Amino acid sequence: MKNVTSSHVLPFRALIDACWKEKYTSSRFVRDLIAGITVGIIAIPLAMALAIGSGVAPQYGLYTSAVAGIVIALTGGSRFSVSGPTAAFVVILYPVSQQFGLAGLLVATLMSGIFLILFGLARFGRLIEYIPLSVTLGFTSGIGITIGTMQIKDFLGLQMAHVPEHYLQKVGALFMALPTANLGVAAIGIVTLGPLIVWPRLGIRLPVHLPALLLGCAVMGVVNLLGGQVATIGSQFHYILADGSQGSGIPQLLPQLVLPWDMPGSSFTLSWDSLRALLPAAFSMAMLGAIESLLCAVVLDGMTGTKHKANSELVGQGIGNIVAPFFGGITATAAIARSAANVRAGATSPVSAVIHSLLVIMALLILAPLLSWLPLSAMAALLLMVAWNMSEAHKVVNLLRRAPKDDIIVMLICMSLTVLFDMVIAISVGIVLASLLFMRRIAQMTRLSPVNVEVPDDVLVLRVIGPLFFAAAEGLFSDLESRIAGKRIVVLKWDAVPVLDA
Repeated sequence: MKNVTSSHVLPFRALIDACWKEKYTSSRFVRDLIAGITVGIIAIPLAMALAIGSGVAPQYGLYTSAVAGIVIALTGGSRFSVSGPTAAFVVILYPVSQQFGLAGLLVATLMSGIFLILFGLARFGRLIEYIPLSVTLGFTSGIGITIGTMQIKDFLGLQMAHVPEHYLQKVGALFMALPTANLGVAAIGIVTLGPLIVWPRLGIRLPVHLPALLLGCAVMGVVNLLGGQVATIGSQFHYILADGSQGSGIPQLLPQLVLPWDMPGSSFTLSWDSLRALLPAAFSMAMLGAIESLLCAVVLDGMTGTKHKANSELVGQGIGNIVAPFFGGITATAAIARSAANVRAGATSPVSAVIHSLLVIMALLILAPLLSWLPLSAMAALLLMVAWNMSEAHKVVNLLRRAPKDDIIVMLICMSLTVLFDMVIAISVGIVLASLLFMRRIAQMTRLSPVNVEVPDDVLVLRVIGPLFFAAAEGLFSDLESRIAGKRIVVLKWDAVPVLDA
């Protein structure tokens, strides 16, 4: 039994189960091919938009989907998960990229990969079950609010020399900059956002991202003809290659092998001080990556009737986040929306996720010049839709209407702390608060009940019902003192106590 359990920590579990233990046929490959192409079409624009939202050039999002996507698909423990950059990381990665640059972000990603492997080896995979829904819904909604706020500048074309880091200051600065909004840029964003909202409501199963971006580009053409100025990927992002050559937009190259701490044009210095400074962010990345990847795996299990290997998935995620920075990839985890699309498109194994990554690589080699023409307002529209989906407004409303007051308080506190401070504080406070409120609820269940037996008048027989632990003890003993007046003998029956705290 020990060997079987330990094997669940090893990488390649999903690949072994799906392609070796189960017969992998040509018909399954065709289904994986269709699913991989479908998800790849979704991933290409999202990867670029999420990289921009994280404060780095768009090609690094593509490198992440390409490299981390393949590595995690092969080594992870969830056969249907598709990994790459995700919206949840934006609020963590952006401050790191602004303070430490791309090289610092890549080093933090590598460190987070080490944490993830340690989480898997320590068999933390099942701990996700102990995080209450009110906590996960609170911090994911808070992340959605933060991401949405961050996109307003590019969506409206606001002229802002500096965007404050603190949320309330950021909102104030955005409000003050509203008079500088560019109507042409806003029109591009609105036209791009429209199909993203309407398309799913029409029941169309084909990916909407490409048609939405094409509409945005068409409006950009009209704005340019009218003499307007529109910021694009090519006009706002520039690159320096290892050989010193420079260019604008997205380089038409495969991901190149690099040293994460020695990126061209970076001022980052690898030292113990810099590693200590990056440690909190790296731990946050690992913590969020673990939560999101395992939540994704649980969702996919429900869609497919399969069972993921939680600890193997954490190890695979860790390996992917260690390998990806050596090719310019930023932090990656399983993306719920892309993974669900993978299942709906007919995927049968991790091969579909590998094909999705190969399509991203093909886009780098063939479509890079065209991708450089994409307007930033259109990319912001993609992220606004991602932020809305991540906020899970319908679940928030449902919880506010039907959940106990304690759960509502926990969710609102987690949401507020995520927006105003950061995710780690939100989750830590949320779990502690939820635990305390749960203990109070359990303590209120512990009570004394009279036992109906014939005894002398000076004898009292009571049954203790419920768990007896420190939180319940004071109330129980107070009730006992109020009952024993005038009694010479008190008999307590313990057969209804499931747990007795020492």
